[in-house]
Amino acid sequence: MGRYSRDSYYPPYVPVAERRKEAARLIDKLKKKGQTLNPVAVEGCIISKTFWGKQWCKNLESYSDYENRLLRGRTYVRNGSVVDLGIGAGEVTALVSGSSIYTVNITIAGVES
Repeated sequence: MGRYSRDSYYPPYVPVAERRKEAARLIDKLKKKGQTLNPVAVEGCIISKTFWGKQWCKNLESYSDYENRLLRGRTYVRNGSVVDLGIGAGEVTALVSGSSIYTVNITIAGVES
């Protein structure tokens, strides 16, 4: 079964403190290369403060298929595990420090009327 335990297909748990250390190392490395990062910082428990941000979160939470993913994503944001977040026309990219450091790319198709 590779690097995972025989009872599980999931990677081993990595404590938040270790994720933060690894993310800090990566941030330093990328900054030395001249890359500009936009980390996500959440103060307290509230992720969004504006009307539109709250409505966006409410809309995402209405999709029950993604309930577990949203909870995990919310936890990652609150823990400071989103190292870089880029939002562009039809695309969202993120550099995330989870059990390993990985990139997430989301493409959004335009809506035609």
